Amino acid sequence: MKYTFKYQWALITMLLLSSFQLLAQDKFGGLALYTVREDMTTNPKIALEKISDIGYTYIEAAGYQDGKFYGMQPLEFRNTLYDLGLIPISSHQPTVTLENADQMIADVKAAGFRYFVIPIPPMGHFQFDKETRSMNMSEDLELLTNILNTIGKKCKDAGLELLYHNHDFEYKKNAKGIVPIEYFLENTNPEYVNFQMDLFWVLKAGADPVVYFNNYPGRFKLWHVKDMDEEGKFAPVGTGTINFERILKEKDLSGMKFYLVEQDMTFDEEPIEAVKISHGGLLKLGFQ
Repeated sequence: MKYTFKYQWALITMLLLSSFQLLAQDKFGGLALYTVREDMTTNPKIALEKISDIGYTYIEAAGYQDGKFYGMQPLEFRNTLYDLGLIPISSHQPTVTLENADQMIADVKAAGFRYFVIPIPPMGHFQFDKETRSMNMSEDLELLTNILNTIGKKCKDAGLELLYHNHDFEYKKNAKGIVPIEYFLENTNPEYVNFQMDLFWVLKAGADPVVYFNNYPGRFKLWHVKDMDEEGKFAPVGTGTINFERILKEKDLSGMKFYLVEQDMTFDEEPIEAVKISHGGLLKLGFQ
């Protein structure tokens, strides 16, 4: 009997999750490694061990370069995660292009990931001002949509799922009066392209995640979960102002399969301490 990659991945994940639950009932939830990016640069294996010890079950990578994840070949990285009781779920691939997509997809698959995530408008369509730290994107939404659909089909053919991750600018009207995320949702093929909703950035843009769940049900397969303090800055989950309980009630409507803690900046707290606080916050808020 010939098993598809998706079936094999699902079976392995189910077995691993069952084993981890037997070993430690307090292991749950995911972490985006972007939060601990400096630790992952210094000593990735020690950082991953700490993440596992906190109780996270699965991770999202954000450190792919020259065919390696945090300096490790794809298989080595996958095996390192498995040895620590961690499951690779998703990988952010900001430098993907139509030319390098095939190799990236092969590496992401070899590392055991399920989701290939494009975290910013690719191929030069994202602008970042270092002085003001402002972010923006080009207005050529038709071209961007074609790129997403093309790479999405490549991912599906390889047994992966493509997701697009948002910041705040995709949820705001551009100069042409178009809300980019709505254009993407309406013009990408859901067979090839779906979305990772960053809850913080949606709320930062003044939008309501639940409204989007109702208008585009089933399209938001992953969530980034981070809190917002009273000044509008990043904060550990459960310490800020976001009403996660209200959003969490609509997880099935959204299509969410996995959620990952992320905190872009931790300010006076060490990143590993911030994600430890967030893990406790997840439990109090009802995340499983």
